[in-house]
Amino acid sequence: MAVTLRPRPSVPGSRILAYGAARGDVHVSNDDLAGPIDSSDEWIRQRTGIISRTRASAGHSVADLAHEAAAEAIANAGITAADVDVIIVSTVTFPYATPSLAALLGARLGNPELVAYDISAACAGFCYGIGQADALIRSGTARTVLVVGAEKLSDFVDPTDRTISFLLGDGAGAAVLTASDTPLVGPTIWGSGGENWESIRMTSSMLEFRDGTAPWPTMRQDGRTVFRWAVWHTADIVRRALDEAGLTVQDIDVFVPHQANMRIIDELAKQLSLPDSVVIARDIAETGNTSAASIPLATHRLLSEGLASSGDVCVQIGFGAGLVYAGQVVVLP
Repeated sequence: MAVTLRPRPSVPGSRILAYGAARGDVHVSNDDLAGPIDSSDEWIRQRTGIISRTRASAGHSVADLAHEAAAEAIANAGITAADVDVIIVSTVTFPYATPSLAALLGARLGNPELVAYDISAACAGFCYGIGQADALIRSGTARTVLVVGAEKLSDFVDPTDRTISFLLGDGAGAAVLTASDTPLVGPTIWGSGGENWESIRMTSSMLEFRDGTAPWPTMRQDGRTVFRWAVWHTADIVRRALDEAGLTVQDIDVFVPHQANMRIIDELAKQLSLPDSVVIARDIAETGNTSAASIPLATHRLLSEGLASSGDVCVQIGFGAGLVYAGQVVVLP
């Protein structure tokens, strides 16, 4: 016997209500890291654009960073944790495979009954989360969603590694999304390039560490492969995100790419022929590469410093280990 299920009421779109941020509590200069990699402040600046980065002290966990950012986002949105239906946390550095950081975060915020799950999409993770939140809201499955990108990358750094260690920082960024009569989050363009899976990787698996056949896993990357892939693929993803939103490069007010490397950011701006009026996020100079946290941290800084304003059209694009990518147009709160 055929049955028809009751349809779920949908809504036209979603919007971002507010952002929150938490950076590591320790400022680490290039000089602090140059010795073990036989380098210098000048070499690191020229190669990455990083002047310093923030890292979390030993007693400051990735869960602490996520909680701080989430609490600020909720407060800035003018709601309470009880109003949140879903928490999505993107992280690759929570030290437990299970349970999720999202479930712990819900309990810490005082709403342990909500829907909570983690995603592993590295530096594209925040944009993955925004895409999922938008879909959940538009489908009527959720009304208000908290998206968090949180990383303590310093737990997985080899101080002697010259491929990625000097890039990495710690932090968390969060955004609260809710239903909107007008779509203010554009379609998400996302995917992966799995043929480059090993371009950003761990040195070994946790099983190898457990068995004593490998030391504690730390991060590594093939910088040349990542640079070429990011520059030549990411600009096209931005163009697709704009096209899906019905906009052009001329409509952009703010550009927030993943804060991976200043040279990549500059090359993307050149590839896209961004107008001089576009504000480009360059948070990497003082925060470093914080993976899933980098886009919300950079956006939070622009809003806090008055470089971006409510109603600005912002294009955000994340790309990283996998190699995964995701981007969309959002209207800033």
